[in-house]
Amino acid sequence: MTAQRTVRLVLSLLAGLLLAGTVASTAQAEDGYRFWGYYQWSGGQWVFAQKGADVVVPADGAVEGWRYAVGGAKPRVPRAAGDFEAICGKTPAESGKKRVALVVDPGTPEDAPSGETPGPATGTCVVTDVPATGAKILAAAGPVRIEKGLTCGIAGYPSKGCGDQVKNIQVPATDESVTPEIKPAVGSTAAPAPAASESDDDSAPWTGIIVAAVAVVVLGGGGLLLSRRRSSQQS
Repeated sequence: MTAQRTVRLVLSLLAGLLLAGTVASTAQAEDGYRFWGYYQWSGGQWVFAQKGADVVVPADGAVEGWRYAVGGAKPRVPRAAGDFEAICGKTPAESGKKRVALVVDPGTPEDAPSGETPGPATGTCVVTDVPATGAKILAAAGPVRIEKGLTCGIAGYPSKGCGDQVKNIQVPATDESVTPEIKPAVGSTAAPAPAASESDDDSAPWTGIIVAAVAVVVLGGGGLLLSRRRSSQQS
């Protein structure tokens, strides 16, 4: 291994440790960024993704998480738990597809950019192709604003800005947990079609019979009237 490759490897490892919050940077301790963080639910807790969403391929039954927040070395994880059963439990499995629970947490008003208001944390069951990446799963649930390869906005929040630097950040030691708003599943084709009402099914044949009967009566009555007129003229 060349010296240049060794240096690159060391720098990559340090960057990963900084993102995971295991190494503190004294020079940047009071500065941070406002951004969407990407996480996976593992072992009963959120873990910062070590790869980008366009590379990660979640397995069937996985839980993906996104959190918007002001953060520094320590990641700000989604405040809602990654409960697959609560999000995807009512969505039937489909052959050749996978179900992935998606948690999106826009964060708190304190995390929001000026003039923006975050919505509630949501949970969506995404039914998609087995090779689908984390990025495709996120896009299936709603619009995503991408700038320079970064996920900058989810479902219209925030409306502008991307990874903006924030000076002298005040990050709480912990965030109060929330219960996500469960949204309808997306991508599923197993939902049964609405059944036609009994009145609709029953009325169709009877309508035809009634119309035919009326036609017979009208034609019959007209024939009888014509016959009587001819009889009176002959007499």
